[in-house]
Amino acid sequence: MKFDLLATDNATQARAGLLHTPHGSIETPIFMPVGTVGTVKSVTQYDLWNRIKAPIILGNTYHLFIRPGNDTLKQAGGLPKFINWPGAMLTDSGGYQVFSLAGSRKITEQGATFQSHLDGSKIVFTPENVVDTQRIIGADIIMAFDECPPYPAEKKYVEQSMHLTHRWLDRCFAQMNSTKPIYGYEQALFPIVQGGTFPDLRVQSAQYIANKDTFGNAIGGLSVGEPTEDMYSMTSLVCDILPKAKPRYLMGVGKPENILECISRGIDMFDCVMPTRNARHGYIFTTRGIVNIKNEKWKNDFTPLDPLLTPEYSMAYTRHLLISSEYLGFIIASIQNLSFYLWLVREARMHILEGDFAQWKQHILPIVSKRF
Repeated sequence: MKFDLLATDNATQARAGLLHTPHGSIETPIFMPVGTVGTVKSVTQYDLWNRIKAPIILGNTYHLFIRPGNDTLKQAGGLPKFINWPGAMLTDSGGYQVFSLAGSRKITEQGATFQSHLDGSKIVFTPENVVDTQRIIGADIIMAFDECPPYPAEKKYVEQSMHLTHRWLDRCFAQMNSTKPIYGYEQALFPIVQGGTFPDLRVQSAQYIANKDTFGNAIGGLSVGEPTEDMYSMTSLVCDILPKAKPRYLMGVGKPENILECISRGIDMFDCVMPTRNARHGYIFTTRGIVNIKNEKWKNDFTPLDPLLTPEYSMAYTRHLLISSEYLGFIIASIQNLSFYLWLVREARMHILEGDFAQWKQHILPIVSKRF
C-alpha cells in the first residue's frame, strides 16, 4: 500500500492524491459508497463498478459478523469474493454500532457487550476479535475499534472515552502484528481520532494517532449531531496535526456541502449512507441541485433526471416509480445519487490539480446545495 500526494490547492488545504491498494489505485478525494451488509442498497456491483465507477466501497464489521457470519465469509474467500467485487474495500470496525446501540450495550476496558439487533443474543466485541473479523472479511483498509461518544457529552466522559479508544488502538496494533492476512494481500489498519468537540482533546488524540506512523488515519466522532461549524473547526484542527503524506478519512460525512468544505480542510476520503438513504425517500442529488422528486410539480416534467449523469430517465418517470414504490425507482434514484457524489469529488480533484479549487468551490456550492 502507498499514498502519493500529487497536489495541494494554493488557497486552501485541499489535496489530490493517489491511494494504491491491493485491489487498485484510488484517485483522491474519494467518496466511498456504503455497503453495510455486503450490498450498496438498490445498486448492483456491476453498476457500482461500470456505471458509477466507484473504486472502493465499505462493509460493516458488526452487521457482517452477525450475518452471514465469519465462517461463511472465510469459506467464501472473504467478502470481496463473496459479493463478486473487483475493487478495493474498507471495513468499519463496529465502533459506530456500539454508539448507536447505546440502549443495549455495556462498555468495559475489555471491550463492548451488546445485544444483536436481530435476535437479542449477546455479542462481545474486543479490539482483538474485531481485528480478527476484519481479517476474515478481507478488506484492504480496516478500522481500529473505538468508542464514539455521543453529542452532547460531558468533557470528563469524552476524555475517558478517548483514552479508552487509545488503549484499544494499542491492542488493535498488537493483534495486527501477531496475525497475518488470510487471503495473501496486505491490509492496512487506520486508527481513529476522537475527542468530541473539545479542541484540547482533539489535539491530544490527533497527536497520539499521528505518532503511530501508520499507513493512513481516520477522524471519527463527528457528524453525530454537533453544529456544522464545530465539525469544520475540529476537522481543520486535526488535519493540521495528522501527517500530510498519509491519507485522511473523515468518517460518516455527509452532505455535498460538508464534503466540499472538508476537502478544503485537507480530507481525502469520505463515506455516508445519505446518497442511497435519501434516494429511497425521493430526495435526488443532481448537478443542478437537490430535488424532492415526489412533489406534484414533477408529475409531467419529461426532462432528464440529470442531463449529465442520468439522461435516459425523465423526472416524471422517476417520480412515478417512487410514488408507486417500485423497486426500479429506488435503483434509478440510488444510481443517480451515487453518481452525483462520485462526480462531485472527481470535479473537486480536477480543480485541485488545475489550481483553481477555491474559485470552483465558491461557484459550485450554491448550485449543488440549492433545492429546485
